[in-house]
Amino acid sequence: MNRFTKTESTEAKTGNPQLEFPCEYPIKVIGIADQNLRQCVIDIMRANAGDIDESQITERESSEGRFVSVTVVITATGKPQLDTIFAELKATGIVKMVL
Repeated sequence: MNRFTKTESTEAKTGNPQLEFPCEYPIKVIGIADQNLRQCVIDIMRANAGDIDESQITERESSEGRFVSVTVVITATGKPQLDTIFAELKATGIVKMVL
């Protein structure tokens, strides 16, 4: 058996832990401080991950007030779902970074 066929060998080699879906997954969105950013992020999350627990949303303004980070914890079902969320967030024009 090739040593790279086992998941644990691949993980040890790359150093990247594998996610097991479904799982709780925080997504941090950094964007222009705009009244619409929070609602835009929530709308995209709900469209792709279902209902969002409002207590799982945090928001923080940058020191100069130009940017805001919105972190939302979702129940992620797989990589395609996360890829879609990231693409839709980036396409808004007000999102500068998604982590």
